[in-house]
Amino acid sequence: MVQARGLGRQFRDGASEKWALQGLELQILGGEKLAVTGPSGAGKSTLLRLLGALDRSYAGELRVNGCELRDLDDRALARFRGQTVGFVFQSFNLLPSYSVGDNLLMPNVLTGALPAADALERARELLDRVGLRACWDQRPLTLSGGQRQRVAVARALLLKPSLVLCDEPTGALDHDTAQQVLDLLDELHAEQACTLIYVTHDERVVARCDRRLQLFDGRMAERQPGGSS
Repeated sequence: MVQARGLGRQFRDGASEKWALQGLELQILGGEKLAVTGPSGAGKSTLLRLLGALDRSYAGELRVNGCELRDLDDRALARFRGQTVGFVFQSFNLLPSYSVGDNLLMPNVLTGALPAADALERARELLDRVGLRACWDQRPLTLSGGQRQRVAVARALLLKPSLVLCDEPTGALDHDTAQQVLDLLDELHAEQACTLIYVTHDERVVARCDRRLQLFDGRMAERQPGGSS
């Protein structure tokens, strides 16, 4: 699913340059659940942005589903972002002026991957699946944090992506709501057999994963989920 060789990302910091990631050798299998952990500034979110092709200014090699991401042209890149990858963010990233239903449909509006009728059916099915059928016409700001995160999960899965990237999905939620969202992600992961990658500081998330990738100063040390942080 994901292969990286010598993966690095460098940023300019004033007059000097700093490696946010350096020399990563990584293989992630299809259907795997992986937790990416480490202290702030370790390179976790940088890695997630590279995996999702939100940033392609990297050194080394990075292949997702057999495609070298830096080689994608604009059309292929848009298709990759819209259909291969789904994103779940800590801050939800829902459009406040659009209804819940319109937010769910946005990936298809941007990519045209599905006929409109099929996308509508899929969106309604997912909203029902996350327990928010009655919220289709509501605005996101009328929902609780947990409800908004469930909408974000449903949106991420609209086009049945093979890779779902979650950046601190429980960071803004209370304990019980976080557990509900994680249960939902586990269920949908099992149903769709997608690869699920979490960036997290939450050991409850780590415990649900097949393995942990721990980053320190842009370099990696892999451990089993039960290992110390």
